[in-house]
Amino acid sequence: MTSRDFDQIRNLAYSLTGIKLSEHKKNMIYGRLARRLRFLDIATFEGYCDLLTKDNSPEHGEFINSITTNLTSFFRENHHFDYLVNQALPQLQKTNGGHKKIRIWSAGCSTGEEPYSISMSVKLLHSLTNWDVKILATDLDSNVIEKASSGIYAEERVESVEKKYHKFYSRHKTDGTVLVNEKARELIRFNQLNLLENWPMRGTFDIIFCRNVVIYFDVETQKNLFERYAEIMNPNGILFIGHSESLHNISNRFTAIGRTIYRRVR
Repeated sequence: MTSRDFDQIRNLAYSLTGIKLSEHKKNMIYGRLARRLRFLDIATFEGYCDLLTKDNSPEHGEFINSITTNLTSFFRENHHFDYLVNQALPQLQKTNGGHKKIRIWSAGCSTGEEPYSISMSVKLLHSLTNWDVKILATDLDSNVIEKASSGIYAEERVESVEKKYHKFYSRHKTDGTVLVNEKARELIRFNQLNLLENWPMRGTFDIIFCRNVVIYFDVETQKNLFERYAEIMNPNGILFIGHSESLHNISNRFTAIGRTIYRRVR
């Protein structure tokens, strides 16, 4: 991969996804895209870039899947789920008691551990049994959406999950996997979505998880995204972001109420 090839790939990545690929990711991107070149029997990265520059190229989806990173785990950044169970959901029971509806969005859900963790947390609150709770889980990568929808994970993925959540999945006796059960799955709808394109959702959200997503975007893209989040959230809605992310100098629509936890104020 020449420097010119990588520059073109970076430009394509930005135009298609808003993701800014830094120079130090060149080797990683080379390894991932080289597999696509072999699969497509394309001899050079220049030829691959030519394929990508065609309007509505069927390769766009595979390219996006190749450049995105999907590192996640069940109950990652556990303090977020403590706040969800002990503060956010009980408060929503008070404010939404008239219609008994709660809407949550896991934006950038990766392979599904985050929305399933949210669902398990909701299910632990028996006071929400008769409530209409729905979780929208979206990601740019169609492959991880397919994986998440299956609800099947390697057994080691749940080794650190607290015992109180074990009832939400079953272990397969022979192949070393676990299956998230229907009780935890029934609240969630998985969809592929590019956050930088139009959003088809018509309703508003009480809670949005957008963790370890905006670190791949430039400042202007981040500002635009958080502005759109504020517009689609209910007043006083709660936003969870990643441990290395901040809204400082990015958005004045939210105020910090905890470690990487924000409330919409405008």
